[in-house]
Amino acid sequence: MFVEYTLLPDDAKVWIYPSSRKFYASEIEELESKIKSFMNSWKIEDENFKASYQLLYNRFIVFTADDSQSALSNADVDKSVSFIIALQELYGITLLDKMNVCFKQGQFVQYKELKDFKKLLKNKAVTAKTIIFDNLLTTKHDFDNFWEISIENSWYQRFL
Repeated sequence: MFVEYTLLPDDAKVWIYPSSRKFYASEIEELESKIKSFMNSWKIEDENFKASYQLLYNRFIVFTADDSQSALSNADVDKSVSFIIALQELYGITLLDKMNVCFKQGQFVQYKELKDFKKLLKNKAVTAKTIIFDNLLTTKHDFDNFWEISIENSWYQRFL
């Protein structure tokens, strides 16, 4: 069942899906409707299951699920991935490629392949102070505290 993000505990599971492009304003309402519908049907048979989503920077889809009362099975996770794959096809985007890097450049969020990101670092187009998005985090606590972080304080620092 869909609940507000703030109602989920810190140990809730998180999945972050960065889009290869920003969602257009004309897509947002339909996209959010589809995601909320999915949240409400994800584990409809289990009244203890609570899940939420966020659409951040019109680019990141973040699923959060509290499975403390009701464990997520592999089939449940597969169902969410199938939904994300359907969104990729519908909107002509990539959401599942974790080898791309997202970072802020001024007020804009950039999405680059890792090899291109390394070139930007080498050419000093981004610095240790640049804010990066760590899309590999797995808990709500970590997401709330470490998702947007400077490169020097992230695991990306090894590329400096």
